[in-house]
Amino acid sequence: MVGNDWINSYLEAILDAGGTAGDISAASVAGGDDGPGAGGGTAGEKRDKSSLMLRERGRFNPARYFVEEVISGFDETDLYKTWVRTSAMRSPQERNTRLENMSWRIWNLARKKKQIEGEEASRLSKKRLEREKARRDAAADLSEDLSEGEKGENINESSVHDESTRGRMPRIGSTDAIEVWANQHKDKKMYIVLISIHGLIRGENMELGRDSDTGGQVKYVVELARALGETPGVYRVDLLTRQISAPDVDWSYGEPTEMLSPRNSENLGDDMGESSGAYIVRIPFGPREKYIPKEQLWPHIQEFVDGALVHIMQMSKVLGEQVGSERRVWPVVIHGHYADAGDSAALLSGALNVPMVFTGHSLGRDKLEQLLKQGRQTRDEVNATYKIMRRIEAEELCLDASEIVITSTRQEIEKQWGLYNGFDVTMERKLRARIKRGVSCYGRYMPRMIAIPPGMEFSHIVPHDVDLDGDEANEVGSGSPDPPIWADIMRFFSNPRKPMILALARPDPKKNITTLVKAFGEHPGLRNLANLTLIMGNRDVIDEMSSTNGAVLTSVLKLIDKYDLYGQVAYPKHHKQSEVPDIYRLAARTKVDNSCCFQGVFINCAYIEPFGLTLIEAAAYGLPMVATQNGGPVDIHRVLDNGILVDPHNQNDIAEALYKLVSDKHLWAQCRQNGLDNIHRFSWPEHCKNYLSRVGTLKPRHPRWQRSDDATEVSESDSPGDSLRDVHDISLNLKLSLDSEKAGTKINIERNSTNARRNLEDAVLKFSNAVSEGTKDESDENAEATTGSNKWPSLRRRKHIVVIAVDSVQNADLVQIIKNLFEASCKEKSSGAVGFVLSTSRAISEILPFLTSGGIQTTEFDAFICSSGSDLCYPSSSSEDMLSPTELPFMIDLDYHSQIEYRWGGEGLRKTLIRWAAENNSQSGQEVVVEDEECSSTYCISFKVKNTEAVPPVKDLRKTMRIQALRCHVLYSHDGSKLNLIPLLASRSQALRYLYIRWGVELANMTVVIGESGDTDYEGLLGGVHKTIILKGSFNAAPNQLHAARSYSLEDVISFDKPGIASVEGYLPDRLKPALQQLGVLKD
Repeated sequence: MVGNDWINSYLEAILDAGGTAGDISAASVAGGDDGPGAGGGTAGEKRDKSSLMLRERGRFNPARYFVEEVISGFDETDLYKTWVRTSAMRSPQERNTRLENMSWRIWNLARKKKQIEGEEASRLSKKRLEREKARRDAAADLSEDLSEGEKGENINESSVHDESTRGRMPRIGSTDAIEVWANQHKDKKMYIVLISIHGLIRGENMELGRDSDTGGQVKYVVELARALGETPGVYRVDLLTRQISAPDVDWSYGEPTEMLSPRNSENLGDDMGESSGAYIVRIPFGPREKYIPKEQLWPHIQEFVDGALVHIMQMSKVLGEQVGSERRVWPVVIHGHYADAGDSAALLSGALNVPMVFTGHSLGRDKLEQLLKQGRQTRDEVNATYKIMRRIEAEELCLDASEIVITSTRQEIEKQWGLYNGFDVTMERKLRARIKRGVSCYGRYMPRMIAIPPGMEFSHIVPHDVDLDGDEANEVGSGSPDPPIWADIMRFFSNPRKPMILALARPDPKKNITTLVKAFGEHPGLRNLANLTLIMGNRDVIDEMSSTNGAVLTSVLKLIDKYDLYGQVAYPKHHKQSEVPDIYRLAARTKVDNSCCFQGVFINCAYIEPFGLTLIEAAAYGLPMVATQNGGPVDIHRVLDNGILVDPHNQNDIAEALYKLVSDKHLWAQCRQNGLDNIHRFSWPEHCKNYLSRVGTLKPRHPRWQRSDDATEVSESDSPGDSLRDVHDISLNLKLSLDSEKAGTKINIERNSTNARRNLEDAVLKFSNAVSEGTKDESDENAEATTGSNKWPSLRRRKHIVVIAVDSVQNADLVQIIKNLFEASCKEKSSGAVGFVLSTSRAISEILPFLTSGGIQTTEFDAFICSSGSDLCYPSSSSEDMLSPTELPFMIDLDYHSQIEYRWGGEGLRKTLIRWAAENNSQSGQEVVVEDEECSSTYCISFKVKNTEAVPPVKDLRKTMRIQALRCHVLYSHDGSKLNLIPLLASRSQALRYLYIRWGVELANMTVVIGESGDTDYEGLLGGVHKTIILKGSFNAAPNQLHAARSYSLEDVISFDKPGIASVEGYLPDRLKPALQQLGVLKD
């Protein structure tokens, strides 16, 4: 030990730092002469004075310098636990070895931090340059007809983020105003779907704080659903979440449905029906008997989407029978909460063609930046722990798909959403101004950002009156016994009559509880005047807590001991969620003595607080607040004006604010009254009114066709004459000769004439729509003449559908796979029990030559999903309908186009892509990528890739499109030779969901056959409730390098061990048949 005494001095300094090595104040106690309370500056100012100035004054302390300069910025809470175990070692030799290892570990952390900072700075610089270029390109397209308001930074109109530029939020002037608004909307019968899939969600006795997934979001979504269910005009609200039947959670989380009892039954109308109200609907997905954290839910998202889709379809039919005059009642909006639910909502919105709304609650890019700043983990390590890149991609998709993004504060809009490729405040301003003026946006779209603070239920809260000249005037419930939680708290205090400073937060480093304890312990006046109550979640044994939470709690206990705060600080181990109101009431009613009534104060000094719901709850009970100046509390304070905002890094600032409130009775009374006067502006009625007024502006775009629910018969309303046109309608568009030499015909329209092609497509669509309108009123005979068959669609008669979506093989192998699947299921195929669908990136014009070359008839298939999911067509069932043998025997589904056209950029997107291709070709000095006009169509812009090494990977191209506010789905083929850009919510997997919605083909009765890899939409074909057969073998070609550069790993989105996946070596019929039997497609 003698030779390593210097190590001991360093580690003693770490010990005194209380587990947070970067804390400067605690470190100063260990090494310097200045006390921890000296000075009121920031940590940076203390570092300058305590490190550099000490050297100049000749009082430099190596241990202190090491702690402040080397370890500063790290949140290495595990170091403290390691030190405790090391210091307890009895063997000097083993202790010495461990001390040396700790020192090297700290040194390595410092090096790692420097490396991470350098890499992140380089990445941010590159990202900034990319953004600037893309924004310039977008500005060039939008430069025409710019108004002065668009050109300037400030537009002389209402803020783009909320309704008013004034400091205060809009308010309901009176109860009469609420009633007037309610009467205007009471005749509506809206169906609203909310989604929140992680955590433990139930209507009563919520286990908030049980884990990091069961927190404020759970309470928010449950109360939002309940409040919307009580709002006039809303018939039913479904909160969709995960069904959990795990042995380590309560049985109630396994119940399929739970009705949320209304808080105010007098608000319910007389016309409430059998299925009306608010419900929690639990969808089974993921591991059936296991409760897993949100980071592990990503591979199961598609399974949830399919289950939710089935529920919504069933409920829309039920509601149609009750209040929809036998017509389906579709949701007016699908609202996703958090990234995982937002990803689900986007897919459901696209499948149902229903508007989407999104609330992030917390955002991945912001979290990633905070973690990287700590320097403990690299980007890859953060991603491995939190699946952060998958989360960020989901949030980017939400920006693409959402019509409205609801935030709690303006800070979230400006500081957090501004980090994303898909959102830019300036671009949003320009696009909104152009829309108002009726000027083209050239295919660009931006979601509307709206700040609506969360609501609260205040009807049950009756704050006691306070007489500033003496006693409390009206102490509610004085004759009833005190709640048990009061005794659990008050037992800690030697003088329980002091005012209470209340903090309610889990022991997380971000909540900054240790700084609060230091501020309290180092301010003598505050200690004499008040007690401190810390409600830090629930715990049994500290050692069984997570390492981070346990370290924070241990630090708090050490600080209590250090400042001798026994009898002045309460930190109960347990509390129920139902007891939280009682805790607020206790803090609000404490006083010093009978002659001077000073009440308690609520504090939230988190480093960053996204919103701060507890601040509103506390204000409702009459508690003034001291709150962080970073995040949502700024907006809350602007509305309530009931306290003081502080710098959470400055403990002196925190202490002085608390002292000021508890020592100045007139200031305290004014803050209390301001809070009570303005608190109604955070009520649930106000929130729901604002919410529904926004949702009411969304244009309905639900499915427009009529269909029978009898899956075995085809009614007149199901006649494809309403939505399908034979080849003689689309021949004007395609006009392709399949064998011009044999037929002796020649194409009369030049394919290179883009304008002519576009005009022909418009003519075809116009003609098709006219025919559709005309056929709706015709008889069955006329409908049959239009479609050529009275047995349409054959899909509805199948018991099972086999979808062939193999991308990773040569054409000859694919032809043989198709034939072998036909042979393996020949009996069921002949009887009509099994049907087939071909799903491919090929265009319609490429399918017939491919099939003909292999001797396969188009009528062997029930449907064709073409152009990566942008086109859906069916084989023509009668050759008599064809104008000539050279035309394509397909009927295209126009209803499907109406489903996927949302936010399709059309010609504006095409022009941008042509410019992008030209730039790539110019930079490379060769033809890298060229438009493929033959394979392009109205909803697919196709390019031929001639040099795969010179084009960006799909993630970079998606980023470029998003930065320019162009919303589309970017896909490369398996070999990288084809690039398709299709509508945002179109894909081959979404096309399967359309077949369920349109024709009633059950998703669980579909079996998708794929290779070992595929196009860039491969992951969508693997997930969901359908069954999957993976063909393995050397015939699978390796995917192009363009696929290797995805932003997240395939395992983050696909669960390969889920039931319903079968692997087959090769594709011989005798190997395919057992797999089909195993999955229930064929009978044994």
